[in-house]
Amino acid sequence: MHSFGGCHRHDSRRFFSFGIACFKRFTGRRGKPAGVYSDCGTNFVGANKEIQAVLRSPEYTNSVCHSLADLGITWNFNPPAAPHQGGLWEAGVKSVKFHLKRIMGSTHLTLEEFQTLLCSIEAILNSRPLCPLSVDPLDLDFLTPGHFLIGRTFLSLPESNVSFENAHRLSRFQVVNKFSQLLWKIWSNEYLISLQQRFKWKRREKNIQVNDLVVIHDENLATTHWRMGRVTQVHPGSDGLVRVVILRTATGSIQRPINKVSPLLLSEEMTP
Repeated sequence: MHSFGGCHRHDSRRFFSFGIACFKRFTGRRGKPAGVYSDCGTNFVGANKEIQAVLRSPEYTNSVCHSLADLGITWNFNPPAAPHQGGLWEAGVKSVKFHLKRIMGSTHLTLEEFQTLLCSIEAILNSRPLCPLSVDPLDLDFLTPGHFLIGRTFLSLPESNVSFENAHRLSRFQVVNKFSQLLWKIWSNEYLISLQQRFKWKRREKNIQVNDLVVIHDENLATTHWRMGRVTQVHPGSDGLVRVVILRTATGSIQRPINKVSPLLLSEEMTP
């Protein structure tokens, strides 16, 4: 029992160090956060304990605390056995894991290849449109999570479309590209559909209106690219419900049925 306990403590410390290494990579890329929100995973709990121990240590107090007193990090944990309280971030993780498992199957990737794929997926999720950047009817720009991270949206590098190619005919680098492109096609379509599901069939929704900013469904777009349009005309049916809209895009005017466009939330709709 004693040797098992010693091994368990050693494994736990190594597990906690993985959490700290992950957190160091995060702060190296994104900067030091004022607060962290996570579930009660043992790696996160252990990493938080070690960080707090360093902050309370005499060495830190004497050499760092006096000059860098504002470097405290507040770590907020969900209640135990309540990962659903993670809300949006847990839903995003669940969606990515589900699609990634379907796309990769039994394919084995090296650590570098897998990290490259995860970075591509990170850019995809952080490129999603949230709401219009302004109420200007001539403005086609939209707010994304990338604006909070780097001040602008994420855009992928130009690359050939290999999503329909047989993986056995591709190089290792192209296989990684294939996985990211497949995930983009599946996830972006799922996200656009989710924008149309706000109480659909449960209560009457307002019609799309002139000057609304919408995302146009286009299956041929490159990764992290979204086609936007402003509604310039609406064509309601005999029941008064809009069925078709005329859109102004960056390349000209087009006509689309409303099931091929997803309106973005307006700022007042996002206010709790």
